[in-house]
Amino acid sequence: MSDILIVDDDATSRREICSLLSEGEYNYLRVCEADTAQRGLLLARQVHPSIILLDLSLPDMDGIEFGKKVVAQHPQIHVVVCSHLKMFEMVYEAINAGFSGYLLKPVVKAVLFSMLGRLIQSKLMKDAGDVTERGIRPQTDDAVDFGNPIDSAIAYIAKHFSEPISLQDVAERVYLSPSHFSRLFKAETGTTFIDYLTNYRIQKSKILLRVTSLPVEIIANNTGFSNASYFSTTFKRLEGRTPTEYRHLLMALKNREAVNSTKKQSSSGVNI
Repeated sequence: MSDILIVDDDATSRREICSLLSEGEYNYLRVCEADTAQRGLLLARQVHPSIILLDLSLPDMDGIEFGKKVVAQHPQIHVVVCSHLKMFEMVYEAINAGFSGYLLKPVVKAVLFSMLGRLIQSKLMKDAGDVTERGIRPQTDDAVDFGNPIDSAIAYIAKHFSEPISLQDVAERVYLSPSHFSRLFKAETGTTFIDYLTNYRIQKSKILLRVTSLPVEIIANNTGFSNASYFSTTFKRLEGRTPTEYRHLLMALKNREAVNSTKKQSSSGVNI
């Protein structure tokens, strides 16, 4: 079943999303609505939706807490936030909690359909190995393993990649001289510290470009890049296209897959 449950106390927002869904290739999906968290939890148990579109400002419960309850009680349901909030901390909290996406209001039809295509075409994200499908697991501490300083450095990068990080800073954390740390890092990872850090940040930015509709500037500022221009230049150097072009390509591919799948289902008489 590929039903959608909209949990939002704003009736206008619910109507707008329902209108978008009725206009395109996903008009076959059954849509249910809830204006409170309690009503949403009840419907989640009763109708077993595949996807919940969730506003974070609910009258009776924090939206993040509601989403966490859904993920814990119904791990097969995929929670997508639809919110006016552009706070990066909120986005990361949602992703860390296992939510499947974060869309900004007003929801854009193409962005919404791209998200639905990703969820439906991947059979509701069966690829458990893809960190973008199940959230980012945060590191818990900065403890240094003196026997494995490079492992400790990599763990530090994973937790602090969004902050200013220099080779000297990390070398000091693992109690090595910068020159020795640099040689050891290259020997164990096959790449330089700077290249590793830059690529790590780009990979994290790709996750956010894929599962959120956040502006490029916000993604840049919160994945360790000093400004959007430098981020875009670096992204294009490593990925062959700008962040905006990458996002548009993903949307185009997912929309094409969704259309092809709909045609196949229509010809075979199979319902999702």
